[in-house]
Amino acid sequence: MKKIYLLLLLVSVFTFANNTKPLQSKQNEPKVGDVLVINSTSNSKYNHIEFPQLNIIAKKGNVANYKSVHGKRVVIKEIVNHEGGNTKVLIENEDNTIFFGFVRQVKANYTKAIASGELLRVTH
Repeated sequence: MKKIYLLLLLVSVFTFANNTKPLQSKQNEPKVGDVLVINSTSNSKYNHIEFPQLNIIAKKGNVANYKSVHGKRVVIKEIVNHEGGNTKVLIENEDNTIFFGFVRQVKANYTKAIASGELLRVTH
C-alpha cells in the first residue's frame, strides 16, 4: 500500500512540474497581430530592433535621430525564426505608415527587446 501511495505522489509531482513551464512560456510568446509599443532608450540607438543606421536616415533626407519612433504602436506581422530561446519578429506600424519615410517593416529580436524595455507589450 505504501508503494502505491508513493507511486501516485511521484506521478502527480512529475505531472504538475511538467505542466507549469509551458504555460509561462506560451504567455510570453509572440503571436501575429500582437500590438507593441516602441519605448525610448537611454542611449542613442536601439540594440535589438534593426532600424537603419542614423547616417542612412540622414542620406534619405530625414532628421538623423530615432525620436520619431518613440511611443509608436507597432504590430507583429510575421514571426521570422525561433531558435535558441530568441524569437525574431517582423514589425510594422499599426497605422500602416512607414518608418523614417522609407522603411515599411523592421526586424526585432523579440525576446531581448522585451527584456531590455525597447518594446513593450500592450495589454488590452
